[in-house]
Amino acid sequence: MYNSTVARLTYRGLLGRRRALILFLLPALLLLIAVAVRQLTGVDDQIAADVLGGFALATMVPLIGVIAGTGAIGPEIDDGSIVYLLAKPVKRPTIIVTKLLVAIGVTVVFSAVPTLIAGFILNGNSQNVAVAYALAAAVASVAYSAVFLLLGTVTRHAVVAGLVYALVWESLFGSLIEGARTLSVQQWALALAQKTADGGLVTSDVGLVPAVVLLSVVTALATWYAGQKLRVLKLAGEE
Repeated sequence: MYNSTVARLTYRGLLGRRRALILFLLPALLLLIAVAVRQLTGVDDQIAADVLGGFALATMVPLIGVIAGTGAIGPEIDDGSIVYLLAKPVKRPTIIVTKLLVAIGVTVVFSAVPTLIAGFILNGNSQNVAVAYALAAAVASVAYSAVFLLLGTVTRHAVVAGLVYALVWESLFGSLIEGARTLSVQQWALALAQKTADGGLVTSDVGLVPAVVLLSVVTALATWYAGQKLRVLKLAGEE
């Protein structure tokens, strides 16, 4: 279920000049904010949690997930170059799983790792805040990558759809409407962070067990359905 050639091509596409600039920009902004906040406020556990929760997990992680998840396959489908890959003797579910693993790896590196570093800058991991939010970012990266990879297979407007989900549903509705919070990847990831952090600094509207179940189900279903969509994608001359 993993093909090194597909992985290499996907990495090249994701880390091209334009996407790489955006991928580096968001973590750099987080680290800049962390340094500035630390200089202005000193060590403050609550402020550290607010910065990591409000910017890193709520904004940076889903945006990087959109870039990596949709970029892993969407452009190839849009420009038609996917036909060259599909013509190779590689099973289509293998293509999806490989691209998903690449998208997860890129999202984790550019979101969870900077979140951990920012947490250490802000409060030196006091109350396990840095580790908790880094864990949440890593877990959310998996689900976001699967969901946005699926969007890349079902619509030519995957980036727009992903941004609407990330910024409108997750950030806006998820923060204002109580019912929407329970259907939020961010809240599911926060359930694991809440279990890790000390002092009640991290809270979630979803229990740990439901969060783990929902994260697993959404990731599995999105991956499976993306594989099904790619399986029925017809090459010219196949019919």
